[in-house]
Amino acid sequence: MQTKWNVTAAVPLPRRLVYDNGLGKTPIMGWSGWNKYECKINEKIVFGNTDALVRHGLDQLGYNYVIVDDCWAAYKRDKQGNLKSHPTTFPSGMKALADYAHSKGLKFGLYSDAGRRTCIGHRAGSEDHEIRDAKTFASWGVDYLKYDNCFHKKHYYPHLRYPVMSEALNKSGRPIFYTICEWGEDHPALWAGKYANSWRTSLDVKDRWDRIQILADDNNMWAAYAGPGGWNDPDMLQVGNGRMSVAEYRSHFSIWSIMKAPLIIGCELRKIREEHLEIYKNKEIIDINQDPLGIQARKVSRQGRCKCREVWAGPLSGKRIVLALWNRDWRRVAIKVNWFDLGLEPGVSVRVRDLWKVLIRL
Repeated sequence: MQTKWNVTAAVPLPRRLVYDNGLGKTPIMGWSGWNKYECKINEKIVFGNTDALVRHGLDQLGYNYVIVDDCWAAYKRDKQGNLKSHPTTFPSGMKALADYAHSKGLKFGLYSDAGRRTCIGHRAGSEDHEIRDAKTFASWGVDYLKYDNCFHKKHYYPHLRYPVMSEALNKSGRPIFYTICEWGEDHPALWAGKYANSWRTSLDVKDRWDRIQILADDNNMWAAYAGPGGWNDPDMLQVGNGRMSVAEYRSHFSIWSIMKAPLIIGCELRKIREEHLEIYKNKEIIDINQDPLGIQARKVSRQGRCKCREVWAGPLSGKRIVLALWNRDWRRVAIKVNWFDLGLEPGVSVRVRDLWKVLIRL
C-alpha cells in the first residue's frame, strides 16, 4: 500500500550523526524562567519555582530540569577569567542553585552564548573561553547548557562555532545535555546531531496563537532528523502565561508533545492556575512525548479551502499511532481521518483513546 508516509510501518531512521554523550534518549522536560521573566530574573524566583515544581508533583511526571536562561551572569569575568554570577540578582552563585536542585532530585541547567556577549543581557559570553567555561559549568554541577547565537565573530559560522563547546563539554568530566539555539537559521537539523542533544528549529516562541502555528510548521519540516539523542526544538512552552485560551494551550501542548519537542515549562509555577497545571500534568500526553521509539509525528493531511484543518500522526511503540486533529480555523468544523494517510487498510478496526477526554471505541 502506497501512502505519503506509512505511519504504521515507520521505524526509527538510522542516524548518521549522533552526539555521543549518552543523554537525551527521550526529550528533556523541566522549567525555565525565560518566557515569564526574561531578564527580570533572580535567585529567589528560581528557588521558589524549584520548590513549586516539586510541590505540584511535576517532578514525578518527568519535569526534572530547572533552567536559568540569560541574565544570570555578571557583565565581566573575574580576575582569573572565569564566569561569575551577577552579585545582586544571584549572590549565592550558580553552584548553590545547582546543589539545591540536586537536593530535590532535580537537574540544573544554565545558559551561555557562542559569542562575546549574551543576546539580551549583554553579559559575558563564552567565545574563546569554551574549555574554561565548560570546566566551570562542570564544577558547579550543571547538567544542561543552552548555547545562544549572538555577538560572535563575523563569518564564524554556527557549524564551526558550536562544535567547539560540544567538544569542551565532553572533556569537562561531567555529562551535560547540550542544546543549540541559533533559531534554525542555518538548518541545524542537517548538521547538529553530531554535536548536540537538541537544536532550535525556529524563532523564539511567543504567547500568541499565530506564533505557535508558525513554530509548529517550521519544526514539522525537519521531522525526519529527530530521534533518541537528538531532538528538534521549537522552543519552550507558553502554557500558563495568560494570553491564549485553554483550548489554544491544549493544542500547543499536544502538538509539542507529539513532535517529541523538549517540554520546558515557561510560566510562573508559584501561582499557576489549576486549568493550566492540568495541561502540564496530562500524563498520557507526556507518555506520548517520552515514547521510547522516539519518532516525531508530522503533518499528514490538510483539509478545507483554508487548508487549516490538519491531521498530524506518528508511530509509537507497541504498534500504536498517535493522532492529532488540529483545527486552526476560528470556526467549529469536522476533520476527517483518511486511513490511507496513516497506512491502514480500509476495513481495519481500531481502538481509539481521547487523551483529553474519555475512552471511546470505533
